[in-house]
Amino acid sequence: MGIFDALENNPAFRSALGQLGAAVLPAVLNEVLGSNNQGGLGAIVAKLEQAGFADQVKSWLGNGQNLPISADQLRRVLGNDTVRQLAARYNIPVDQLSQILAQELPKAVDNASPDGKLPQGS
Repeated sequence: MGIFDALENNPAFRSALGQLGAAVLPAVLNEVLGSNNQGGLGAIVAKLEQAGFADQVKSWLGNGQNLPISADQLRRVLGNDTVRQLAARYNIPVDQLSQILAQELPKAVDNASPDGKLPQGS
């Protein structure tokens, strides 16, 4: 077991990483979901649907339980380079950023689509 493995299993370290993620989450989500290189929320939803995640997207847009998407699945859709660049910019481990995005993207789509559709221009 390496030093990082020991740290990663330490509850205090995990809590600190969680707080770090929470502190930069709004900025990261704004960058990923904004109109920057990903094209906005609508473009990300379209990419997810084209990549075979239409069932997940449909659950996020509709009422009821949001189906999950894994960090690896989302990273493949967004692109490894994009996720690595964001992680480096905000000084967050890539794996943690991927987990945060996988947890928060369904919520963001759900919140942006109260009537089951994304607003025009999102």
